[in-house]
Amino acid sequence: MSSLWTLEARLFLRQRLALPALLLMAILSIFSVWAGMTEMSRQRDIIARIQPQQAADVAAIAKWVSKEGDAGNAAYYTFHATWDAPSALAFAAIGQRDVAPYILRVRALGLEAQLYESENYNAELALPGRFDWAFVLTYIAPLLVIILLHDLKSGEREAGRFNLLAAMARSERGLWRRRIVLRLGALWLMLVLPFAVGAIISGAHIGGIAIFFLVSAAYLVFWTLLCLWIGSRGWSSVTNAATLAASWLVLTLILPAMAHLAINMAVPVRQGVELTLAQREKIHGGWDRPKAETMQTFFKVHPEWKDTKPVEGGFHWKWYYAFQHLGDLAAGDQAKAYRAGLERRDSLTVRTGALLPAVGVQTLLHRVAKTDMRAGLAYQDRIRIYHERLRRFYYPYLFNETPFREADFAKTPKWD
Repeated sequence: MSSLWTLEARLFLRQRLALPALLLMAILSIFSVWAGMTEMSRQRDIIARIQPQQAADVAAIAKWVSKEGDAGNAAYYTFHATWDAPSALAFAAIGQRDVAPYILRVRALGLEAQLYESENYNAELALPGRFDWAFVLTYIAPLLVIILLHDLKSGEREAGRFNLLAAMARSERGLWRRRIVLRLGALWLMLVLPFAVGAIISGAHIGGIAIFFLVSAAYLVFWTLLCLWIGSRGWSSVTNAATLAASWLVLTLILPAMAHLAINMAVPVRQGVELTLAQREKIHGGWDRPKAETMQTFFKVHPEWKDTKPVEGGFHWKWYYAFQHLGDLAAGDQAKAYRAGLERRDSLTVRTGALLPAVGVQTLLHRVAKTDMRAGLAYQDRIRIYHERLRRFYYPYLFNETPFREADFAKTPKWD
C-alpha cells in the first residue's frame, strides 16, 4: 500500500504544474506570514514607544501645572494614552487593525468626539483586504486547487490513459482517492507550515492554531469538492478550468462585493465623523447656556457635587467640564444608534459567511485572531471605562477646588 502512495507521489511531482504550484503556495504563505509578523511587530513597537513618550509629556505638563496647581489645566492639557495590543494570531488575519486605530490618546473632555475622529469600517470582512495569510488562504489557495485538480480525470481521458488506468488499478476509487489526497494534502501543508512556524514564534495558543488548521482544511476541501463536481460533468480540461475560474470569481469577489453593498443598503449607518460633529455642536452650545442651568442639569447626573461652591462670574473649569460631560450624554442616543448599526452590519456579515465560504472563512479567522469589528468595539468599551475613571478622578479637585500638584499626577488612573 505504501508503495502505491510513493509511486503516486512521484507521478504527481513529475507533472508540469505540480512543483510550481506547490512552490508558489509555499512562497506566498511564507511571505504573507513574514509581512503579517512584521506589521504586528511594528504595532507592538509603536505601543512600546508611546509609553515612555507619554510619561515624558505628563512630566513636562506636571512641572508647569504645579506652579499654580490648577486642576482644570491638568485635566485639559494631559493626554492619556490607551492602546490595543495585537493578539498572537493577529499576524495571520490582520482584519481591521490596518484601518481602525489601535492607539488613542484621550483627555477628560467629551469622549464621543475623541472616539470617532477615526472611522470604524463595516462589513470589510466581505472584501479583499491587506495581504496576509488569511488573504492567501481565501483568494489564492482556491486558484491553486483549481490548477491541480481541474484536469484530474479529463486530463487522463484526453491523453488516452483513462480506461487503461481504470483497468490496471486494484481499486479505481482508491486510485482517484490517492491522487486527490496527495494533491490536496501537499498544497495544504505548503500553506499551513509557514503559518504554524509564525504562530509558534508569536506564542499563539494551541486552540487558536487548531482552529486555523481546521478552517483552512475545510475551505480547501470545499474547493476540492467543487472541482470534482465540475470534473464529473465530462467536459474538457479547458472547459473545467474556465468554469472553475468563473466560479472562483463569483464566489470570492462578485458575490461578497454584492453582499457588502446589500448590507450597507439594508443597514444605513451615519458616519462617525457626523456623530463627532453633532457632539461638538452640543458641547459648543454649552457656552451659550446659562451657567446655573448647565450646573443644575449636571447635578441631576452627579448629585454628589450639588452642595459644592456655586459657579460665579466668568469662566470656571467645573462649569466647563460639566457641559463637556453633558455633551456626551446628549449625543448618547446617536452613539448607541451608530454602534447598533455597526453591530447589525457585522451580524449580517457573519450570516452571509454561512452562504459564501470566502466571507465565512475571513469572518471566522478575524474573530479568532481578535481583529474583527467586535474586537474594535471591545477596545472602545475599555476606553469608555477608563475615561469614566479619569473624569471621576479629576472631579474632586475641580468641584472642591483642590490644588493639583506634581505628586497628584502620579495618582492619575493608568491604562491597563
